[in-house]
Amino acid sequence: MPAEDLWASFFNVELILSELQINSDINDLVEVGCGYGTFTIPAAKQITGKLYTFDIEKEMVDIVRQKLANEQLGNVILEQRDILTQTTGLEENSIDYVLLFNILHHDSPCDFLIEAFRILKPHGKVGILHWRSDTTTPRGPDLSIRPKPDQILQWIDGLEFNIDREPMVIEPYHYGLVISKQ
Repeated sequence: MPAEDLWASFFNVELILSELQINSDINDLVEVGCGYGTFTIPAAKQITGKLYTFDIEKEMVDIVRQKLANEQLGNVILEQRDILTQTTGLEENSIDYVLLFNILHHDSPCDFLIEAFRILKPHGKVGILHWRSDTTTPRGPDLSIRPKPDQILQWIDGLEFNIDREPMVIEPYHYGLVISKQ
């Protein structure tokens, strides 16, 4: 991860949350990979229930834990966990929304989608945000491993998801889409 100030400069958080339909209609939300908490705290303030956030890196969890203490947010449950080897640990059909932000370039991206599907309630949503591959960006994984929107749509085809919000460019460096569990 780059320095936090640089990282934060890559995102218009308010726009991203709005475009990906993260608002007070959502009760419980899961964030996979909290990083610096760039989206954790703003999303926790938007939703009406709990925000479960996970990161594999202890350093990121410690940073977000301190920010949560400063913000005095009581609706965030933060855990260091590798959800690909341990799952989220949440019950099936229990969550309204899952954030998969800048993570689907992993070796097994469909495993994230499978876990999202497992924990989502019927009609629950997944917001996907990723670095664009049609332009150079100041950060992000190598262009060769960045999933394109069409590739993500192919992955979800067999997973019983509907497309709620077609892929859209979210300037300057990302694209997003919203899918929902049938």
